[in-house]
Amino acid sequence: MSPAILETIRDYTKRLALALKVVGLMNVQYAIQRDTVYVLEVNPRASRTVPYVSKATGVPLAKVAARLMAGKKLADMNLPLVHHNGVAEVAVREYYSVKSPVFPFNKFRGVDTILGRKCAPPAK
Repeated sequence: MSPAILETIRDYTKRLALALKVVGLMNVQYAIQRDTVYVLEVNPRASRTVPYVSKATGVPLAKVAARLMAGKKLADMNLPLVHHNGVAEVAVREYYSVKSPVFPFNKFRGVDTILGRKCAPPAK
């Protein structure tokens, strides 16, 4: 993603968190089409992705969020921080991690498990 799109995501996230008065974790889903950032959904809660992101980044997000909710300051948690337009952000290594969905195909007898492949309907 371009630096401009990342800055837009940071800006939207900050504005949403402040408007919702979120302290701790917030789940925001974005979609990007061309150079436009759309907010699909925002929930002031954790998501099932938090453990994955924690493992991928090495940052214990649930623990950090719990401490923030208990009144601790991010600056006091001995985490590597970077600042973008006055907002502290935990610095993470620059690489990509991919979360792959798991589909329960074994629960559907007769279903073709190759996604995107056209197939005949299952025999009756």
